Amino acid sequence: MAAWLAHHPFGVEARLSRTTVLTFAVPVAELQSLLPECLTLDTLDDTWGFVAVALVQTRELRPQGLPAWLGHNFFLIGYRVFVRYTTPAGKRLRGLFILGSDTDKRKMQWLGNLFTSYAYRTIDIQQTVAAGQLAFRSEKAALNIQVKLLPADEPALPDGSPFGSWQQARRFAGPLPFTFSYAPATRQVVIVEGVREDWQPRPVRVHSAEVGFLRGLGFRECRLASAFTMTDIPYSWKKGRMETWPA
Repeated sequence: MAAWLAHHPFGVEARLSRTTVLTFAVPVAELQSLLPECLTLDTLDDTWGFVAVALVQTRELRPQGLPAWLGHNFFLIGYRVFVRYTTPAGKRLRGLFILGSDTDKRKMQWLGNLFTSYAYRTIDIQQTVAAGQLAFRSEKAALNIQVKLLPADEPALPDGSPFGSWQQARRFAGPLPFTFSYAPATRQVVIVEGVREDWQPRPVRVHSAEVGFLRGLGFRECRLASAFTMTDIPYSWKKGRMETWPA
């Protein structure tokens, strides 16, 4: 019963008040080892894979169909890898694989771990917005991210980014259509489709990017590739559907 519940048994909707995403490039060989057998990396030139740290303030998060006033407000951090999945029928899908998730409330940790396999934990999180600066800090997560908003006509990439342009980086700015989970004991792939509106990422300049979760993965090389933010995005996730990965 518990395993069935973790397969996203119903749709969810919310409004994303503020979404800030830092995307890091990691050599393919290092990142591929973190994926289940059914997924492959979505890469740049077969050299770099990408893991994104998404910091999201959600409002009115609730099962799909319920009125907004029954929803809850949570701060969420998702650590996601850009991946590809080929269905048994041969259809190729592009999406994300969740390595782990943080939240500011135990209720979200409990619910998230009941209805998903996204490995939620509760952390302390402080966020501030002032004079065009965004800051996110957590002692428990060893996280310190500080970014500055840029003019819309001044997109910039971090020094050392493998992307040649913001247009190229935009391909990995998400959100992607699908999120995948995998249960190796039953070889079940869970596919969750996201639906969003008005997704227009705005580049930011990063002044600090300390992320304890990534440091704990022990990558030999992990370089900041891009960063962006957005506000007030309606978003929903459809009920998960399952496929059996061929033996």
